[in-house]
Amino acid sequence: MKVFQVDFSRRDTDALSMQELPAPKPARGEVLVRMRAASLNYRDLLVTRGLYPAQPGAQKVVPLSDGAGEVVEIGEGVTRFRSGDRVVSSFFQGWIDGVFRPAHMATALGGAIDGVLAQYAKFSEHGLAPLPDCLSFEQGATLPCAALTAWHALFEKGVLLPGESVLVLGTGGVSIFALQFGRMAGARVIAISSSEAKLARAKALGADGLINYTTHPDWEKEVLALTGGAGVDHVVEVGGAGTLPRSLEAVRAAGRVSLIGVLTGLQDKINPRPILTKSLTVQGIYVGSRAMLERMIAAVEANRIEPVIDRVFPFDTAPDAYRYLASAQHLGKVVIRF
Repeated sequence: MKVFQVDFSRRDTDALSMQELPAPKPARGEVLVRMRAASLNYRDLLVTRGLYPAQPGAQKVVPLSDGAGEVVEIGEGVTRFRSGDRVVSSFFQGWIDGVFRPAHMATALGGAIDGVLAQYAKFSEHGLAPLPDCLSFEQGATLPCAALTAWHALFEKGVLLPGESVLVLGTGGVSIFALQFGRMAGARVIAISSSEAKLARAKALGADGLINYTTHPDWEKEVLALTGGAGVDHVVEVGGAGTLPRSLEAVRAAGRVSLIGVLTGLQDKINPRPILTKSLTVQGIYVGSRAMLERMIAAVEANRIEPVIDRVFPFDTAPDAYRYLASAQHLGKVVIRF
C-alpha cells in the first residue's frame, strides 16, 4: 500500500514522504479499513513542524487523525463491524466514553500513534464510528476532530440553548462547524474574520453578525455593540493567547469560553480579572470521546448538516494539501481523497 509518513528529523512539508509498505493485518479485536478520504487540522501542521508531542523515541509517524473508509477485514472476536461497513475514525482510540484521562493522550491518531494517511489502516473496533449513508467519505472525514471539538464545546461541556449567542473566531474547520451547530440549535452566531469574502460566505451559512477584525481591531467592542452591551453567551476560542483577552471581554457575565486552539501562540500574559469579576466559565476542549462522536454524527444526520469542504486534493498530492492549509486561504475543511 501507499502511505505517507512524517520524519521527525525534518520539518514542514519536507518531513512528508510517500512510502510503499505492506498492508497491515488486523489482530484480535481490530478492524482493517480501506481509507477513502482524510481531512487536515491545524494540529497536523504542528506535527510536521515538530511542535506536537509524538510517541517518545519515535522517528516517524503516519499523520492525520481524521479519516473515513470501508471495512475490508475484521480480526477475531470483532462484533461492532463487518466487511463493507462505512466508518469514520475516532481521534482518541482509547477514549471511548466518560471523562478525559491523561492516558488517552497516548492513543491520539496521527501523533502518538500512526494515523490515517495510508491506503489501509487498522483500528481497534472500539476506535471507529459508523458513517451514515447520507454523508460521503469526504464529508465523513471532516468529522472526527474539528466537528467533534465544536460539538463538545457547545453541547457536551456546554449546554447551548435556542436564543443564545455564539461567537466564532475565523472561518476554519472548528469555527464553521460551530456556526452550523449553533444555527442548528437556534442560536445567534457572530463570526469574525479578516476577509470580507469569507465573511460573506459565513453569512450565507447563517451567521447573524459579521465583524472584520482588520477594520475593527478592537473587535470585542463590536461584539458588545451587536449584543446590546451584554456580550455573547459562548465564545469558541481558537486563537489562543493572542485573542483570549478580547474573548474574555466579548463574553457576557456568567458566560462560557471554550479554549480550543492556539493559532496565535501559547506564550502571553492573561489577566484573570474578567474571569473573576464576570464569573466566567473557561473550559479547555480537546476533541472528544467516541461516544460524543456517535452522538454528534446522529445530530448531523438528523439535521441534514453538510460539512463545508473548501478543497479536495488527490492522495498523491498530500503535501500540497498541507501547504494550502498553511496558507490560511481555506474556509471550512481541506480534504484528501484516496
